[in-house]
Amino acid sequence: MNTADCFRTASRPVARATLVAVLFGGAMLFGVALRSAVAAAAPASIMVGSLRLAPCGKVAAYCGTLVRPLDPAGAVSGRIAIHFEYYPPLQSGKPLGTLVATEGGPGYPATLSRNDYLALFRPLRAQRAVVLIDNRGTGRSGALDCSALQTAPRWTIDGVAACGRSLGDTAALYTTAYAADDLAAILGALGIRRIDLYGDSYGTYFEQVFAVRHPGLLRSLVLDGAYPLDGPDYAWYTHYAPAMRDKFNIACRRSSACARLPGDSIAHIAPALARLRTAPFAATAFDADGRSRRFIANAAELATVMFAGAPAIASARETDAAARAFAAGDRVPLLRLMAETTTGVDSRDPTDDPKKWSAGLAAAVMCQDPPQIFDMRLAPALRVHARDRAIAWRERVHPDAYAPFSINEYRSMPLDYSYLDQCVGWPVVPAGQPVFRVVPRNASYPDVPALIISGELDDITSVAEGAAVAREFKHGRQLVIANSFHVNALPRARSDCAMRIVRRFFATLHAGDTR
Repeated sequence: MNTADCFRTASRPVARATLVAVLFGGAMLFGVALRSAVAAAAPASIMVGSLRLAPCGKVAAYCGTLVRPLDPAGAVSGRIAIHFEYYPPLQSGKPLGTLVATEGGPGYPATLSRNDYLALFRPLRAQRAVVLIDNRGTGRSGALDCSALQTAPRWTIDGVAACGRSLGDTAALYTTAYAADDLAAILGALGIRRIDLYGDSYGTYFEQVFAVRHPGLLRSLVLDGAYPLDGPDYAWYTHYAPAMRDKFNIACRRSSACARLPGDSIAHIAPALARLRTAPFAATAFDADGRSRRFIANAAELATVMFAGAPAIASARETDAAARAFAAGDRVPLLRLMAETTTGVDSRDPTDDPKKWSAGLAAAVMCQDPPQIFDMRLAPALRVHARDRAIAWRERVHPDAYAPFSINEYRSMPLDYSYLDQCVGWPVVPAGQPVFRVVPRNASYPDVPALIISGELDDITSVAEGAAVAREFKHGRQLVIANSFHVNALPRARSDCAMRIVRRFFATLHAGDTR
């Protein structure tokens, strides 16, 4: 969602492929030539470990599947074929290792982002293989299709609950722990002993689960846009609002025009928020693609602009000025940002194809892996009462938890960005299934080199959350990229700084001079 998406559903821009083509046009042309050369010379199939892999076709890789029990414990019958792509080293000779990338969301398949990952790994591929796997429930690994949730204009509590009911006993088998075990099984079948693992957004959560469950398979980790598995008050996402406020205040301080105004950015925005609270109205505005969007301009819409950060650069750069203009009587700039955010927070492909992003898998992970503010072992009707009691307590003890917005204004954002309510109707977790933890309570992180990358202006996975992850690794190092947002080592980042550092880290196990 959200990733990130806590479980952030970090949305992918529709024009992402176009952006990659612009930034890496020459490299992509080289890739076309390379694919042609590989296709001409490649055998019909190859053996890797115990698996025979066939050429993927249009992609310069070999494709395979590993059929796994849907429930390794055998309580639920059924099997699932896990799809993956294998890219051999580009040069002959003894390989130096294997690179694996895991996607965010949750709900995105890694193979759909192959261009991003291959661009990141390009200089390392001469002597290293690359493996990309579609996690169970995504892409070509049995993408979950909760059709009502997949096509709904907006997630609802009832829609999420209906998705869970439609999955029945299999719902509990689509968690990060099972996906991590699938990766371990594929590595074993391919005869791969250790990997260098990269993950972005929710992919960093997956990495931590994999690291705890299969520590012996890791040489190193890069976690790009990281957040922890748990922590005090985790379910309330306590770092979210402070990071959001910091984003706007830092941006204002670095703008000479904004910095000259009295007060910080949140104070500049406050008059517009007050007007939206007292006089919400039906609005129509155009998004960045020129499409007309209708919505209610209110405090919750402003909260979505400020928390979701979609589009990231525009919201950080323009919200302060747009809010001041709104308070002065010019509504157009702020309404345009609201319209653009409506598009930006939608993780779905325009065709609603679950193979490109699965809302069902996203809901299954978000409702079963992280802690909630209520006990998931309660029946949904009892959860509602528990939720209401918890929120009432929070309003008494921490009424400014999501300041400058009230708790109810925060809850009125899309469910996959406000988190608190989305899983209240999800079916009861079956007996014996972990409720709050995807790893054992006494589990420890492996002693492997780990580079944690955080964007200074990222409130989806904040600097504070990245620091918490870095502390879990004995040799963990956090790298904060100045003036940057969510996910920084892939081609769509604002610069190639983090990409170059990641390449160096995987090659040498040291980040080196990051100045």
